[in-house]
Amino acid sequence: MNSVRSGCSTVIFDYGEVLSRPQDETQRAAMERLAGVPADRFWNAYWGERRAYDGGLAAAEYWSRVAERAGAAWDTARVQALWASDLASWLPTDPQVTALAGALAERGVRLALLSNAPADIAGALRHSPVLAPFGSVFFSCDLRLCKPDPAVYRHVLDELGTEPARTAFIDDREENVLAAKREGIDAHHYEGPEGLRSFLEERTGALTSG
Repeated sequence: MNSVRSGCSTVIFDYGEVLSRPQDETQRAAMERLAGVPADRFWNAYWGERRAYDGGLAAAEYWSRVAERAGAAWDTARVQALWASDLASWLPTDPQVTALAGALAERGVRLALLSNAPADIAGALRHSPVLAPFGSVFFSCDLRLCKPDPAVYRHVLDELGTEPARTAFIDDREENVLAAKREGIDAHHYEGPEGLRSFLEERTGALTSG
């Protein structure tokens, strides 16, 4: 029986640090060792070039820019190892959040994904069992636009054919949440599974046990 309340027709999840776990310290330390430069310099370069990578920049060019910005000289083997470590670091998911998404899908809630992600990670996620219940997936690398650009939200709403006020959106970055709200979307700033459960139950009525 469909238990979805009429107020919310679609729930859109972010991927990184919502459905996925944050990069753990072991993974970060391994990447720092591979980089061979001070950790703060590496991560400043990594994140400083990330928006372009999420927007469709090729992996080889991304890592070349990171190396230049960090003052590193990596051979192809080292770049490959960094690329592989980076990809692997974003694949583990949070079982509490994925369970909430699965419960929504089982009760007839329409799910979509909207993620700032490079083509390498997006390619892997298209085959992820966790995303099987998601009817639509949107990646910044395909759109050539990244959140919080308002055009991203408008594109997704148009593609889904859903009204902003009947669309829930979950993201861990406040700027992305605020941008969604400015488009009239019912957005939630993710800070943990319990707060998310309360938000989803209030909007959908689909998580009540019993």
